[in-house]
Amino acid sequence: MKGGAAPETPPPDSEIICGIHPVAECLRAGRRRLWEVFAIRRHTSRRLQSVLDAAAARRVPVHRVSRRHLERLALSELHQGICARVAPYPFVALADILAVAAPADTLFLVVLDQIVDGQNLGSLARTALCAGVSGMLITRRRSAPVRAAVCRASAGAVEHLRIARVNNLAYALKQLKHQRIWVAGLDADAPQSIFETDLGGPIALVIGGEQKGIRPLVRSACDFLVSIPRQGAFDSLNAAAAGAVGLYEIYRQRMCAQDA
Repeated sequence: MKGGAAPETPPPDSEIICGIHPVAECLRAGRRRLWEVFAIRRHTSRRLQSVLDAAAARRVPVHRVSRRHLERLALSELHQGICARVAPYPFVALADILAVAAPADTLFLVVLDQIVDGQNLGSLARTALCAGVSGMLITRRRSAPVRAAVCRASAGAVEHLRIARVNNLAYALKQLKHQRIWVAGLDADAPQSIFETDLGGPIALVIGGEQKGIRPLVRSACDFLVSIPRQGAFDSLNAAAAGAVGLYEIYRQRMCAQDA
């Protein structure tokens, strides 16, 4: 190419994310590289144009393509007229999350024990970010991969959230306890109501997987278990709904403590 260097080729492990919010938040967070953006050729909305302007400001190449081309990239019709090729999700180490909170008594973690549904993981990530968590822990095995579907379900929230993957969740919880962080497990059958429990101070809330809840070894590593009261014969809330209630109860108690 005359007048400059040839454009860089995206590496084999690059990924495609789709949707206005996921691409916009990836640009805004600036935590992983965007190689190129693909936008629908016609019918550009104001929201879409603002994302393209942000990409141009970052000097990210923008390609105008057909709707069919976007559907092939997204493997779906749910692309909102935009896709982006990006670097893999930037996971962090648990130690990095622990180092972020200052002072330490503000530390607030959410721990997911084998959440395999990408919609649940994305929803929990979105709620966690809104509730002010310091970071999220997920299992390396039997956890939904943090890729396009999770990014879309979180409306791009994962781009701003520090997520660590651990091999042994029970051991990771013991590490948290050594750091004087309380570990609370959300269990539908626990006799102690989350609304009657002091959840102040540094805390990690453990949310179990969709099928079996919190596994026995992980449960035994918790300091205590709490439940969400329910009426009627229906069994329980799903992981994303239960997690939202639990995370916002912790958030509520923190806000009340600040106002006191």
